[in-house]
Amino acid sequence: MAKIFAYSIRKDEAPYVEEWKKAHPDVEVEYTDALLTPENANLAKGADGVVTYQQLPYKADTIEALHEAGISKWSLRNIGIDNIDLKKAKELGFTLTNVPVYSPNAIAEHAIVQAARILRQDKRMDDKMARGDMRWAPTIGREVRDQTFGIIGTGHIGRVFMNLVEAFGAKIVAYDKFHNDEVEKKGYYVNSLDELYAQADVISLHVPSLPENIHMINDESIAKMKDDVVIMNVSRGDLIDTDALLRGLDSGKVFGAVLDTYEDEVGIFNANWDQKGVPDARLDDLIHRDNVLVTPHTAFYTTHAVREMVMQAFDNNLLMIQGKEPNTPVKL
Repeated sequence: MAKIFAYSIRKDEAPYVEEWKKAHPDVEVEYTDALLTPENANLAKGADGVVTYQQLPYKADTIEALHEAGISKWSLRNIGIDNIDLKKAKELGFTLTNVPVYSPNAIAEHAIVQAARILRQDKRMDDKMARGDMRWAPTIGREVRDQTFGIIGTGHIGRVFMNLVEAFGAKIVAYDKFHNDEVEKKGYYVNSLDELYAQADVISLHVPSLPENIHMINDESIAKMKDDVVIMNVSRGDLIDTDALLRGLDSGKVFGAVLDTYEDEVGIFNANWDQKGVPDARLDDLIHRDNVLVTPHTAFYTTHAVREMVMQAFDNNLLMIQGKEPNTPVKL
């Protein structure tokens, strides 16, 4: 009988693990709510594969510990692989899978809701109402349909976001090195990021954290944008130079920002800092601005998405155990 061991199974994931177990009575499944560490990698001893999810790095010592426990088949319940020592994983003969598409709608819906809130200055109005100030001015909103949305990255999430923006009646310009046929037919593509910056009232990032994309939003790119631009990042935190964004907000060049990711979020997001204070001055600054909406990497966090992440990860792991090609392998 095949056996899979899973780490860091949250309470919201457990019902879906049980659902998968019930559908696969020929597979033994054990799990813990603890994050994978070098100290507890031996919990997987005797298993044929492991399923994990965590924001903390998988460093060489963790991977070596898994290897010593007899594990070589490893499935992530998430997209990102930037926190894994891939060189060490390859050296020790691991096969790795991730879940690149679990619910584009979850992230795209979050993005459009947050965009509308920034444009209508909801955070400022909420604060006024809490203080009993019910005067309208100067908290006047902008209608979504009057904006030009610049969508950078037209993969699964970018295209769903595009569909939602279309439903509001807004204009769209898009940029991607790799053109999608559907988007091409609509005539949305521009030839350069500079062209997009010059036209867009709202700029939304939907690209991966690759070397060429890191800090793509910086002082130089912000200077090329329209005045009162809204910058949105529901992708990877290091796409934005945080200091440059803060300067843009301070100068008034940037009207507002939507951030579901932050470049130094590892070890901070998905932790409770109540009574202790957020241990990052720049992040704390952003959180308390009335024209910035920060969420702790939760755009994905819906029942639909969580179920997909669990199901796809376990399916991938079982396929590898059976000697078959997994649905979404990661090239090491």
